[in-house]
Amino acid sequence: RSLGFIVNGLGQYNFSKSLIGIVGCGTVLGAFILSCMLFGQVLDVRNEGGDASFTYQLFEWISVGGFSLNFSFLLDPLSALMLLIITGIGFLIHLYSYSYMREDEAFGRFFAYLNLFIFFMLLLVLGSNYLIMFIGWEGVGLCSYLLIGFWYKNSSYASAAKKAFVMNRIGDLGFLIAVFAIIATFGTLEYAEVFSMASEFPMGDATLLLITLLLFIAATGKSAQIPLFTWLPDAMAGPTPVSALIHAATMVTAGIYMIIRSNILFTLSPLTMQIIAAIGVATALIAAFIAVTQNDIKKVLAYSTVSQLGYMFLGLGVGAFTGAFFHVMTHAFFKALLFLGAGSVIHAMHHEQDMRRMGGLKKYMPITYITMLLGTIAIAGIPPFSGFFSKDEILAFTFHANPLLWGLGFVAALFTAFYMFRMLFLTFFGKFRGPADQANHLHESPIQMTVPLMVLAVLA
Repeated sequence: RSLGFIVNGLGQYNFSKSLIGIVGCGTVLGAFILSCMLFGQVLDVRNEGGDASFTYQLFEWISVGGFSLNFSFLLDPLSALMLLIITGIGFLIHLYSYSYMREDEAFGRFFAYLNLFIFFMLLLVLGSNYLIMFIGWEGVGLCSYLLIGFWYKNSSYASAAKKAFVMNRIGDLGFLIAVFAIIATFGTLEYAEVFSMASEFPMGDATLLLITLLLFIAATGKSAQIPLFTWLPDAMAGPTPVSALIHAATMVTAGIYMIIRSNILFTLSPLTMQIIAAIGVATALIAAFIAVTQNDIKKVLAYSTVSQLGYMFLGLGVGAFTGAFFHVMTHAFFKALLFLGAGSVIHAMHHEQDMRRMGGLKKYMPITYITMLLGTIAIAGIPPFSGFFSKDEILAFTFHANPLLWGLGFVAALFTAFYMFRMLFLTFFGKFRGPADQANHLHESPIQMTVPLMVLAVLA
């Protein structure tokens, strides 16, 4: 991935678009194939009843007094699954971008940024300690700034990028202080050592409460929870493939990954768990209410993402770590599909995003319509589609923990179905409401854009 960034970054003015596309997509496809091999390795060890956790030490990085830190990677079932999500969906979005961004003059720069984003995301999930996670965490924050403000000559887009960057810094300060607190408490940042020492602490320990609250503040910024969620809808200023990559599959789920990775610390801190559940369900409800009133097709999907992230935090807060991660995975598939489908519609409508000027598109764009219908059914939680199973597991855990939270979560799920089908009907049904001359130019998107839609529809 870093190779793709370097090659495309240096050669963006000298290489042909085809070569840039081959390098950009090829490096991510290679990473996906390697991820599949590593996943198979983890699965084999799991099936034989062994410890499917491998640490690869590259070098000793910091050694000061009694404190030492290795630059090492950790491969276990959690990071192996994240690798598949990041590289698999990342490759489909790169393939889609090849056609979607083809006419853009900064095509090479766009692919360089995308490759760099995937590199930092992989660093975030593969690190075996909190400092490597923090490098990846900051890296994806930087890449989101570069990608959201990609068309920086438009001042409102540049402002949206700055907003995302600054609001993420607020959360990142929490992460940084948490890292210092972990060093002060445990004398190490390696996950294995921190968690084994933490398991001897009493339930509700004040130090763990402080560390977990700081980590949750970090997750609030990155994963767009109340009050730090307003950057995410504004981040729609970036090209649509960016919205799919950042807001569906990868960057916004980094906070959830971090909490699941640190689940021992959080389980020992019940007060933090209650706060997470309360903020999660409040975010899910408020974002769902806002999504109902939006007319911009990408804004509906943006608030929908905030709402689904709230759902994941509700799951984390009631201890359904597996259910929350299951929802991360299903959400990655159907939300990437919906964003790319919206991009296909915007492409056909010549960059028109207002749903009030659409309508009747299903006869012009049958593949986009069918794939988006499948994605909408999945996010609405209708069985037997993927979203039903992940939402059902979170709600089942929530019902055992707190029936009031379950009721609120159930209302949020009903609203999800309402605003998603509203978006579908406004876009694809009825008569075309745009200019009459535009109706003659409506067409299905090229195959590089429809193949990722079809693959994601099957996964959803």
